Amino acid sequence: MTELSQSDIEDLREVFDLFDFWDGRDGLVDGIKIGDFLRCSGVNPTISLVKKVVGAPKDEEECAKFFGEKQYKFEELLPIYEAVNKETDTGTFADFMECFKTFDREGQGFISSAEVRMVLGSLGERLTEVEIDQIFEWTETREDLEGNIKYEDFIKKVMAGPRK
Repeated sequence: MTELSQSDIEDLREVFDLFDFWDGRDGLVDGIKIGDFLRCSGVNPTISLVKKVVGAPKDEEECAKFFGEKQYKFEELLPIYEAVNKETDTGTFADFMECFKTFDREGQGFISSAEVRMVLGSLGERLTEVEIDQIFEWTETREDLEGNIKYEDFIKKVMAGPRK
């Protein structure tokens, strides 16, 4: 059935119970909350990965309807969690360094904080201003006097995840 350890299953059950509590204690979690459930369970899937793993339709309108109507039992979420947890296409430190180097005009290891915010808010899975502010807060990223940040440190902190 599942390759998860008993400890993992217990942790997932705890998160599931919290989501179930918010949804009315009916033993189900709304499909629209699956991404949040997974993130609270310690994995960080992209929106497109969540859609792929649950088999959501490609059409945005039908996808919204799919997530709005579908509800999941705990047992149905275990294989979804496993599939997302096995996903390894997250990018490497070297990938991110190469990306940030394109914005480092002087080759000094610094880029404008405003450029980082612009990239995070407009490319790939676009983040909101609040999400970007949270990343800067969680990574304790501070600008120098010229409004720049050392991107190598920023990447390391982001890849390490929020402090526990």
